[in-house]
Amino acid sequence: MASRLNPYLTFGGDARKAMEFYKEVFGGTLELKTFGEFGQAGAPEADKVMHSVLESPSGLTLMASDTPPGMTYTSGDSFAMSLTGDDDAELRGYWERLSAGGSVAVPLEKQMWGDTFGMCTDRFGIRWMVNIGSAQG
Repeated sequence: MASRLNPYLTFGGDARKAMEFYKEVFGGTLELKTFGEFGQAGAPEADKVMHSVLESPSGLTLMASDTPPGMTYTSGDSFAMSLTGDDDAELRGYWERLSAGGSVAVPLEKQMWGDTFGMCTDRFGIRWMVNIGSAQG
């Protein structure tokens, strides 16, 4: 898959309703995964959205989640830019340049879902997420 750049929205507990609304607006296919599906079944946020993707018929992609446990939700500061793909060298290069002079919230490393993922804020205050897909399909 070629690398893609798209917005990633964060919600304070209503990501499911928001993404269902955006599906009505844009059409397409919506995939939702909860925190419970990723090993947090007994946690209070088990039914909240850990990750969702809406792919519209016209090629629009919108990703979203509820605010993860331990992080604070602030309305108006609820988006990031997401870089995704499977070209490890290309995406690591973007990560290195974006995180240089900024701050790293989540180091770029293998995650529980099998991909390599990291979150940083660049030197201009823009939040970035980089996800490098695993070769396991």
